[in-house]
Amino acid sequence: MFKIYEAKTQKEIDQVIALRVEVLRKPWNQPAETATDELEQKSVNAFILNDNGKAIACGRLQENENKVGQIRFMAVSKDYQGKGLGKKMAQFLENKAKELGLHTVELQARENAVHFYESCGYVVKEKSFLLWGLIQHFLMEKKIPDSGFKN
Repeated sequence: MFKIYEAKTQKEIDQVIALRVEVLRKPWNQPAETATDELEQKSVNAFILNDNGKAIACGRLQENENKVGQIRFMAVSKDYQGKGLGKKMAQFLENKAKELGLHTVELQARENAVHFYESCGYVVKEKSFLLWGLIQHFLMEKKIPDSGFKN
């Protein structure tokens, strides 16, 4: 059984970023600094560890304007793909969005991940950008049921 943790220390955030680089940047020879931004400390960084204490799945929820959340930097280590960790991560981040009183979660899905996000209840809003001139992205969203929080 895999447990999801929230990164609280810089060491944990660094481990999450290392996984992002491995899964989301190295295959396209992109620099590590593109796997992070200035919102790390303000965002919910979630991750799953394997039995050896290495991060094998991660995702980040940031709050944007108008009570809209955005999932970014979702990654699952190649050896652990297809085991339900991505769905578990998406559900965890959606629950966090609900706790924060957010009404919608958006994300930019790579073309090869659109079906995965659709299976999680996300809907394609529009074709968006072409990352590095190579990877088509699609803006997707999911409405979050009323959390009962009033902010």
